[in-house]
Amino acid sequence: MIDQGQGQKPEQGSGKAGDARRRQVGGAGFLVGAVGALVFFAFFPGLPHVIDWGAVLVALAVGAVARWGCLAWMSRRAARRPERR
Repeated sequence: MIDQGQGQKPEQGSGKAGDARRRQVGGAGFLVGAVGALVFFAFFPGLPHVIDWGAVLVALAVGAVARWGCLAWMSRRAARRPERR
């Protein structure tokens, strides 16, 4: 049968290389967001210099938003540019 990509648009990186790239960028975006939020809570003047569970949960949420932003940016960028082969 014909493989239809299970609902993916062709410009969103259908294929193993595109999926691997999206996974790498998403993971890097998550790490940068989460570490950035933890550094903010640890070193920003005026805040208690303690990492508690609230700071960890906020850092995870910031990491998730950063990942979503990176993946949305990649999708938008791929839609604008013709596919390279």
